[in-house]
Amino acid sequence: MYVYADNAATTQVSPTAVAAMMPFLTEEYGNPSSFYSLGQRAAEALVKARETVAECLGAEPGEIYFTSGGSEADNQAIRSAAFVGAKKGKRHIISTKFEHHAVLHTLAQLEKEGFNVTLLDVHPNGVITVEDVANAIREDTCLVTIMFANNEIGTMQPIKEIGALCREKKIPFHTDAVQAVGHVPINVKEMNIDMLSLSGHKFHSPKGIGALYVRRSIPLKNLIEGGQQEKGKRGGTENMPGIVGMAAAMKEAIDHMDENMTKITALREKLITGLEKIPHSKLNGDRNIRVPGTVNFCWTPTASPPPPAVPAPPVPWTPATCCWLWVCPTRWHTAACACPLVSITTKQRSTTSWRPCPRW
Repeated sequence: MYVYADNAATTQVSPTAVAAMMPFLTEEYGNPSSFYSLGQRAAEALVKARETVAECLGAEPGEIYFTSGGSEADNQAIRSAAFVGAKKGKRHIISTKFEHHAVLHTLAQLEKEGFNVTLLDVHPNGVITVEDVANAIREDTCLVTIMFANNEIGTMQPIKEIGALCREKKIPFHTDAVQAVGHVPINVKEMNIDMLSLSGHKFHSPKGIGALYVRRSIPLKNLIEGGQQEKGKRGGTENMPGIVGMAAAMKEAIDHMDENMTKITALREKLITGLEKIPHSKLNGDRNIRVPGTVNFCWTPTASPPPPAVPAPPVPWTPATCCWLWVCPTRWHTAACACPLVSITTKQRSTTSWRPCPRW
């Protein structure tokens, strides 16, 4: 029997999302910018979808901008804050060393453009602290961007507390919540979030659609110039099938969140308990401060003779145990969340190749 265990990478589109999309793939093909009835029906669906997404996040509809996915949303949020900060003479950004590449690579590009970036170390439990952020803040800090939940090990960060600190210091706060939306409760107002990125295909909607929440008082800079779509902040005809599908999937995830969290957390704990019985196994990240559906293990070496050059893994491999076999030097350049046998230097972080853990 085939078991798919990599929902952190992508999810199967739900029947609810497919049903919502089908009319917009067939008879309701209108452009929402058109003034005749076919286009206006699409425009009405666009308004309804925006209201649904906003409600799921505790936001206002006017604060939701549809994008092509999480990467675009991350780029627009970070570059918008950087642009505003530069105009005020502020060019310092705070983030962490285990962000998604959509954040890390954007920050690396901004460094080439004259910005100074502080990447916070991650503690052995896969969590940073509010004190870490507070100690890194400077007079010229223009943005703090910290992911809600890590996409490899699943640990969650103290977003509400970090947001409160940033609000106190009057520093915009962005969170990449791609791995969290639809899986754990999120209210952008209560959590002091200024900007939030999400991607539909992480919670059973189609790929190629996402959204960016931007608090009303936060200026937003265009990444894509064009027409007046998305209040003039994101040119291009709206992806109506994707938008309505994502809204339907998000509402379904929110409506069933309590029962899903209970069920998936129980399965996660059963998996962790079983994997811990394997000799020399180690769970990466805090056992409890994590999203329900992500588990990441590594296996430490033994005193036994070295294995052959190309051995078979000791346990059946699944994406849930991906980090113990391969380590990407562009991501895991700290010891907190990777195989403890691999020591990655800052210089190696600039490479793009993958290399095997020396255990194998």
